[in-house]
Amino acid sequence: MRGITSLVLLTVSNLFMTFAWYGHLHLFKKIPWFAKLGLTGVILVSWGLALFEYIFQVPANRLGFVENGGPFSLFQLKVIQEVVTLTVFTLCAVFVFKTDKLGWNHVVGFALLVAAVYVIFKKW
Repeated sequence: MRGITSLVLLTVSNLFMTFAWYGHLHLFKKIPWFAKLGLTGVILVSWGLALFEYIFQVPANRLGFVENGGPFSLFQLKVIQEVVTLTVFTLCAVFVFKTDKLGWNHVVGFALLVAAVYVIFKKW
């Protein structure tokens, strides 16, 4: 159960991260008051969103880490994090930001990430 909880928290964390890091490039420009913000204002709004990223990220890693009773090693947590990050980002870029289309090269890249997960999780 700790593993599932960790994955859910990582996913929520990455939603906040995606909007903190990339929302200001496209999506937030459509909000009139936000469009008028200078770089300092954009940074402060992004930091506010990133706070929520960390509120979910830190417990996800603590719950998921093997030395805290979770099922994952540090390497496994990191690889899971990368896969979750790219999955959440891709879904947001394609369906929320609508700035990119999913191409064959993205599919191949994801297949390689799945291979990375396999290699990291395999007991050699």
